[in-house]
Amino acid sequence: MDKGDASRRELVEANRILAGEGVLDAFGHVSRRSPAHPDRYLLARAVSPETVTVKDILDFTLDSTPVDPATPASYAERVVHGCAYRLRPDIDAVCHFHSDAILPFCITDTPLVPVTHVGATVGGAVPVWSAKREFGDTNLLVSTQEEGMSLARALGSGWAVLMENHGAVVAGRSLREAVFRTIQLCRNAENQFRAMQMGKLKPLSAREVELAGEFNLREPVLERAWNYWMHRLAGRTACAAAD
Repeated sequence: MDKGDASRRELVEANRILAGEGVLDAFGHVSRRSPAHPDRYLLARAVSPETVTVKDILDFTLDSTPVDPATPASYAERVVHGCAYRLRPDIDAVCHFHSDAILPFCITDTPLVPVTHVGATVGGAVPVWSAKREFGDTNLLVSTQEEGMSLARALGSGWAVLMENHGAVVAGRSLREAVFRTIQLCRNAENQFRAMQMGKLKPLSAREVELAGEFNLREPVLERAWNYWMHRLAGRTACAAAD
């Protein structure tokens, strides 16, 4: 298998993992910058992430135009990915999602902050981008270049941004880092929400975020987590086949 095929297969695995871990459902999507063409990115056609196959992976320029005009339709919000890659050469993967775990922080003024050592991988308090503030009343989809660039600017130099009344975008310097950070953002949100029902929140300090975030993004940690999620995915597939 050449590098291009391996990259596409790993992107399929990322789709399946994120669906299996409850981050993506029928909606949401994950992409990666093309390893062969840094001015392009790879993203599936418009199918549910849990069903993505290698044949579904399409190539796009950074303005989110299909490299092959004859390819099937992809997601309306693919500009979320293209604009992030355009503004941030250090970004190699992007995930956009609407998990139940993070939505309470998208529809209230409560900041989402790192409260666990693995949650530290999201950085500090997660900024919130408002389509309404930028563009007035819309259908809330980020489907134009102007909207995509506004959202990418809100991400800034960080790795996660919430979207008011909508969802979130998480990025990484590699696909595995982006998947790890996305899942841990959701787990952190779940833990923060539960903790707030019990009493005063104790978020991590800035230095704890720095030290724990750096430790948990080491390659051995990412590899162990990826293997764990792939094992869980294989187990669910086996159970479904047995049924």
